[in-house]
Amino acid sequence: MAELKGLAGARERWVSTGGIELCVAELGDPTRPTVVLVHGYPDSKEVWSEVAERLADRFHVVLYDVRGHGRSTAPTPLRGGFTLEKLTDDFLAVVDAVSPDEPVHLVGHDWGSVQSWEFATVRRTEGRIASFTSMSGPSLDHFGHWIKKRMARPTPRGVGQLLGQGAKSWYVYMLHTPVLPELAWRGPLGKRWPKILERMEKVPAGDYPTPSLPSDAAHGAWLYRDNVRARLSRPRADAYAHVPVQLVLPLGDIFLSERLYDELELWAPGLVRRRLPAKHWVPRTRPDQLSAWISEFVLANEEREAGVPAQRTKATGKHAERFGGQLVLVTGAGSGIGRATAFAFAEAGARVVAVDRDTESAARTAEMAQLIGAPQAWAETVDVSDEQAMEKLAEKVAAEYGIVDVLVNNAGIGLSGSFFDTTPEDWKKVLDVNLWGVIHGCRLFGKQMAERGQGGHIVNTASAAAFQPSKALPAYSTSKAAVLMLSECLRAELAGQGIGVSAICPGLVNTNITATARFAGVDAEEEKRRQKKSSRLYGLRNYPPEKVADAILTAVVRNQAVVPVTPEARGAHLMSRFTPKALRAVARLEPPL
Repeated sequence: MAELKGLAGARERWVSTGGIELCVAELGDPTRPTVVLVHGYPDSKEVWSEVAERLADRFHVVLYDVRGHGRSTAPTPLRGGFTLEKLTDDFLAVVDAVSPDEPVHLVGHDWGSVQSWEFATVRRTEGRIASFTSMSGPSLDHFGHWIKKRMARPTPRGVGQLLGQGAKSWYVYMLHTPVLPELAWRGPLGKRWPKILERMEKVPAGDYPTPSLPSDAAHGAWLYRDNVRARLSRPRADAYAHVPVQLVLPLGDIFLSERLYDELELWAPGLVRRRLPAKHWVPRTRPDQLSAWISEFVLANEEREAGVPAQRTKATGKHAERFGGQLVLVTGAGSGIGRATAFAFAEAGARVVAVDRDTESAARTAEMAQLIGAPQAWAETVDVSDEQAMEKLAEKVAAEYGIVDVLVNNAGIGLSGSFFDTTPEDWKKVLDVNLWGVIHGCRLFGKQMAERGQGGHIVNTASAAAFQPSKALPAYSTSKAAVLMLSECLRAELAGQGIGVSAICPGLVNTNITATARFAGVDAEEEKRRQKKSSRLYGLRNYPPEKVADAILTAVVRNQAVVPVTPEARGAHLMSRFTPKALRAVARLEPPL
């Protein structure tokens, strides 16, 4: 077999079926479970190259050019040559050639997913498919029933969903027009398509799209003409999946509404849903996350078929669809808000790096995170104010665990005391941890996110003190106000790269920061008295850190900019915007310590 250009180390073969020659590429060890990747429109198999190379270390990966695309030949005549029945013939021919004795794990994107739904629901493929991962492409049968249900019993909500999806499907109508799509793709549209993808979808340049794009797109118009109207008007009543299905939902997909999948569990019992903050072309823009989810789903089904008990605690958190398999790093994870946040992400199925300057506390957090639901968890001991130590941590995490998807800069210390009682050394300690610790994290891990080009999220723990002045907290409030402004500036800078930034402002939360906070201008005995009294006050307030952790996960899901958490934090935030004079008057009051 020849090595295929555009897919490093891939082996090429040709498979004949019904007068068509299909170009098939293979990577990885053929003795391992086989994963078949099916591309969409107007793509060729190279759309999967980034994902395929990541999967090849663990699986036998197979890609093929759909008939009329890439290096595969086109049917003659084109009309009637792209029906789902003929595409199923092609799939079975490829599967019989690359994995004659074992079922394959199927993955489809766009029209690759549309046709893969056919493969996963027709009787003649039973026993040949072990699992199916779908993204950005519904079953035409399910879509047809979805439309009929809303038209049979119209409601304002249902009509709105029909109109919304109808607007997103504008291109389908265009592709049904004769001749014009072919002229457009072989002319100006084909030439401009790579730049359109780069501008609209942030698809990085590389081996995709291939030079065959104009002819691929012209031929592929018949995928729509041969199938869409026929299936939507007469959907199959028996289109039930006979394999486990994982659905990946890109939340920013401009072609498909999330509502289209609302009733999918009726057709695919035991459906696993994943939600991804990305646009349509996720095989190019989010290969790391897709590879992780595909690997996890394939291995879980391999274990199930082999009768092997599950080795991992299944994620059950309400955000499991969003964070499953993602890598999350939390500083200050040894206690309080940091530990609660690490646990919340673990419950949602994320892989967790628990960072704290206390080695034992970080280790306990990591151990508990795995028991709660994290597929993997690691403990790292670092003082976030130490620039060189943070640089070494960033290098280690990237090399051993991967690029962080969510960074939570949470580590912080407290300091109370009047401005003139606060020494330069006090200021340096507070700013080193509360501000420079956040700067180090954002600079190092944020840069890795940006260079990877696959999005991410940064959460910086500020405080209600960031917008609530106090005569007793000049150093602490200044550090947190700086964190808030840093977050706002970073949010503006990184928005174009798909990286969100959120500032969390908790307020009075029952954590041990009060027990360890320093009080400037008093002796050791008075400092201990004030620590105990402030701890008692926070304990009476009894706002749990778990609620802050939940607010952090919600902030990432919703990409919120500034999140005051407790009622008093929300009140102070409103006052800072609408009644700042009143807030300044409150700042003059003596704290009850």
